[in-house]
Amino acid sequence: MELYIGNRNYSSWSMRPWLVLEHFQIPFQEVLVPFDDFRADQAFKAIISKVSPTAKVPTLLNDNMSIWDSLAICEYLAELYPDKALWPADLELRTKARSICAEMHSGFPNLRTLCGMNIEADLAEVGERHWAEHEKLRLEVNRIECIWASRSSEHGFLCGDTFSIADAFYAPVVMRFISYQLPVSTQAQLYMQTILNVPAVQKWIELAKKEHLFVQNQEPYRTKR
Repeated sequence: MELYIGNRNYSSWSMRPWLVLEHFQIPFQEVLVPFDDFRADQAFKAIISKVSPTAKVPTLLNDNMSIWDSLAICEYLAELYPDKALWPADLELRTKARSICAEMHSGFPNLRTLCGMNIEADLAEVGERHWAEHEKLRLEVNRIECIWASRSSEHGFLCGDTFSIADAFYAPVVMRFISYQLPVSTQAQLYMQTILNVPAVQKWIELAKKEHLFVQNQEPYRTKR
């Protein structure tokens, strides 16, 4: 099983299935395809187009099948390993988990656009400016806080006592809130700390900070140092 990912520092979509594979100890090989300008004549598109019809990451290869899109990959893994309970066993919690994953997958466009994931950067000044200027960003963050506040325990995960696909989908949001220092509630900060305590998340962050693969088109607020 091979998971094709982009730069850990930037690729929130890659982070999701990687965390699922790592946390649930599913054997896989990682293939890092560094970002560039995404032109057809450059390395990223040349490599990833050979395994994905969308020429995007993440893409999972297994048994001569290509599974692209982070949600499709996680659903595939849940079917492949039902004993690992990637989704919650309880029907109500499982339904909630799928719903909030779908909401994250297709929603929050302002957060995505204004606050692209950049784990190793300190973008507090940018976050402060965006927070003051963009009401829609504030509304999206408020919605995320409501989702996080709906968990059964303030020290628990989104859909029960254990990490699930739902938490993997919201882990990149935690990275954004930290980098941009968005002003979230104490309740939200408790969930963020819960996610930061997950060993797979810690490993992703550690590796992201060691990459040093600066890509200008992913850095609207910084220049290379």
